[in-house]
Amino acid sequence: MRVTRSVIPNLFTLANLFCGFASIVASFEGRIEQAAFLIVMAGVFDMLDGVVARITRSTSEFGVELDSLCDAVSFGVAPSVMLYVSFFSQWHQWGLLLASLPALAGVLRLARFNVQLTSMEDKLYFRGMPIPAGAFTIVSYLYVWHTSAAIPSEWKPAIVVSVTVMTALAMVSTIKFDNLPRPTWRGIRQRPLVFSVFLVGVVASISTRGQALFPFMALYLIGGAIRHLAIFVRDRSDRDDSVEEADPDPFTM
Repeated sequence: MRVTRSVIPNLFTLANLFCGFASIVASFEGRIEQAAFLIVMAGVFDMLDGVVARITRSTSEFGVELDSLCDAVSFGVAPSVMLYVSFFSQWHQWGLLLASLPALAGVLRLARFNVQLTSMEDKLYFRGMPIPAGAFTIVSYLYVWHTSAAIPSEWKPAIVVSVTVMTALAMVSTIKFDNLPRPTWRGIRQRPLVFSVFLVGVVASISTRGQALFPFMALYLIGGAIRHLAIFVRDRSDRDDSVEEADPDPFTM
């Protein structure tokens, strides 16, 4: 077997997959805190494999496909299993269906991304919420807020269903979501505001031991939807203003 530079980023990608698999096992064993931590670690390895691939100049279509397969497990199946074990198992068949939505939507999201991929360059925006962001949204809610006394018990079923469904819909939507800027001078200069917001979110999440992660991810989801709606309304009004009113047809009543 020929050993190339691509082996290094691929090892980080496989570490992502291992964390996803270990998270699934931890969920079934009832170790939800460890399962959540492993999904976060999978996200760290997912970020590092791209960084290392660019440093070693070893980006390839094989790496993209491998990354998608690993992401499907770590950020699709693992959060769905965590949802089912933590809450939806009590709803039997309906719970199984609802818990599977992040995995189903995530796989569809990855397939669409791979089909539409035209270059290895970083994109400013993703069409649809990235699957790691969807996983972080679900995991941060389950681990911190769903078990918190700050939310009344009677509200929790409706909230967990809403978070699950909205996250799944966001992943398969055509809403544009900001890509995380690379921590390079070029990336910072290109989008300083976006980089600053992401940096504040990361620091706040770490300093609060994860409590700020779900509000930050909810803001990411809702902010993307609001921006998409504002652009849609603006473009629609521009089209309406640019089209002259048609003359009445004399042959119709």
